[in-house]
Amino acid sequence: MNIHQKNHKQRTDSQIVSLPRALSKLGFCSRSQAEKFIIEGRVFVNGKRESNNERRVDLKNDKIEFDNKQIVSSEKVYLMLHKPRGLVTTTSDEKGRETVYECFPKENFPTVFPVGRLDKASEGLLLFTNDTQWAANILEPKNNIEKIYHVQINKIADEKLLQSLRSGIKTTENEFLSVKNVSVLRSGEKNCWLEIILNEGKNRHIRKIFDSLKINVLQLIRISIGMLKLGKLERRKWKYLSKHELRLPFECCPTPKL
Repeated sequence: MNIHQKNHKQRTDSQIVSLPRALSKLGFCSRSQAEKFIIEGRVFVNGKRESNNERRVDLKNDKIEFDNKQIVSSEKVYLMLHKPRGLVTTTSDEKGRETVYECFPKENFPTVFPVGRLDKASEGLLLFTNDTQWAANILEPKNNIEKIYHVQINKIADEKLLQSLRSGIKTTENEFLSVKNVSVLRSGEKNCWLEIILNEGKNRHIRKIFDSLKINVLQLIRISIGMLKLGKLERRKWKYLSKHELRLPFECCPTPKL
């Protein structure tokens, strides 16, 4: 096989994907949402209802529909939201809790999904997009993208605590978690604010560490992802990202995967 044939085969293969992946690549929804829609029987391929998440489809030639409406590739959208406390990071919540999508009432843009998450009690910078590759690059552990958090705890932090956080803590769930760096921003009489830098992001990473130390997290705010900063964006407000801002999460990557 010569180089031209090989490149053609690679391009062709990249168009043959699983049905959930297809819906994600088209910018319609996330893969987990797609799997749910497929099981519910709401997705059609070439006019036939498809309930198999393993089904392979050709993005170029197959007709994919949702609720009898054809899905076409959407314009790429990139958003930054200042998530407030009290909202869950999901498209819909079975418990009826308010979600982050309440911050986008009646906005006229394609369906977007969150890049990572912040738990209900946390706030700060949260990204949304329908560009699955851009999102995957931000979440890729090998890219070592730093995320900075300002965290208020109900304790005055001393050097021993800071060093323990850097060295790592074995959590109550038997995980070993650490932070890349931590420093004291300011202290009061009974609590203090810390700046914590992570270059990995396991679920409830910071909270699990402090839970294991029996320290209460009073506030947790994500203020940056890479060089992309929350800045003065107010709570519940959002903005489109500029072309320049799209690269900021990757600015300090040792070996950015773009």
